[in-house]
Amino acid sequence: MAREIICIHVGGCGLTLGLAFWDMLRDEHGLESDGRFVARGDGLDDERRAKIEVFFRRASADRYVPRAALVDLEPGTLDAIRSSPIGSLFRPDNFVLGQSGAGNNWAKGHYTEGAELIDAVVDVVRREVEACDAPQGFILFHALGGGTGSGLGTLILSKLRAGYPRLLRATASVFPSAKLSDVVVEPYNALLSVHQLIENADLTLVLDNEALFDLVRRAGVATPRYSDLNAFITQALSGATASLRLPAHANADLRALATNLVPFPRLHFIDLAHAPLALPGARPVRSSLARLSAQLAGGRCSLSAGTLGPTWAATPIYRGALTDAEIHDLVRDNQASFAGPRIGWISTGLTPSRVRPPARRANISATLLANSQGVKGVFQRIGDQFTRLFKRKAFLHWYTGEGMDEMEFQEADRNLRQLVSEYVQRADPNPDEN
Repeated sequence: MAREIICIHVGGCGLTLGLAFWDMLRDEHGLESDGRFVARGDGLDDERRAKIEVFFRRASADRYVPRAALVDLEPGTLDAIRSSPIGSLFRPDNFVLGQSGAGNNWAKGHYTEGAELIDAVVDVVRREVEACDAPQGFILFHALGGGTGSGLGTLILSKLRAGYPRLLRATASVFPSAKLSDVVVEPYNALLSVHQLIENADLTLVLDNEALFDLVRRAGVATPRYSDLNAFITQALSGATASLRLPAHANADLRALATNLVPFPRLHFIDLAHAPLALPGARPVRSSLARLSAQLAGGRCSLSAGTLGPTWAATPIYRGALTDAEIHDLVRDNQASFAGPRIGWISTGLTPSRVRPPARRANISATLLANSQGVKGVFQRIGDQFTRLFKRKAFLHWYTGEGMDEMEFQEADRNLRQLVSEYVQRADPNPDEN
């Protein structure tokens, strides 16, 4: 029996990522742009269909639709998805849209404009849950820098916690960077969002625009665009979800993945790395296990932390024509590279998974999920940027004008700083002395 996962895409970034994500998934599962399954005759068709209903819902005998809700406070991006080459893949009644937008304001997305739309979102989610036989959880795709993905996205997350407390809540969260920033209040939006993620998410994949910008630059693009960053993100997300939607001997569902990666409830922010990463339009990549190991080592392909730092747990997911023996030898020989510096009081474990159907445009690939102290640098950067704005009360009236109180900012700041302290304390070799 499939254990279904429902995806929720919120705001311009979450929807844009969602379009690329579902295009990649339908191709990997052998689906045409309208959701019809077409056999490829390469010996992998049975594996492509074995767990297809984890992410896709059967609409007819040979047609599938994504288990997805698409949400925005303005119609532009949703209209673009409808008119895209895979627009007919989605259920039309799973589009939820407003008309006013959030104006890059977390408070509008969370308290005012978003609150007017939340009941419609909850109805779509409820309908998708009721269509499942054994739902295991949700994945929320959103960005923290704007108003809709951050404000409405975290409002939806809190509703999921209240309405479905037994189902696991994961997020793919894009953190803002000054290198690509076009919104001056991004530190406010990001801080308020992280405050919600700490309390309401069980597992968060940290996708940091700062690290992504550097990755794309190293790939030879002098002026990275969001489309370049999104290409890297979707490749990594495809790898991160591979063991959930294709036959695998480990990490075969969302709860197992979270159990292997999250030793402490609040420290559920996961660094994601993927190799090989290819820019849009690049030719298919042929790799070797040795090359994959070199690319993943030391966080050089990280989409968030840059450097791993002390690591509690890590999960490498391999795809392609590889044997269990090859993967066992690779993990044994490269444990330090994959798991970062060892924390003395915990036996840092690697739980590798092997998935036979390869990724798009790569003969073999690897995705590494690591719960590492390295991600605290992302939170420190957000905290520092927030402090510079907040001490001058700059732009604060746009938030208090939507009914927020300054105390909410201060509470979020305290929670963030406590999170950073916990990353330091939990990695201490003698935790009982803290």
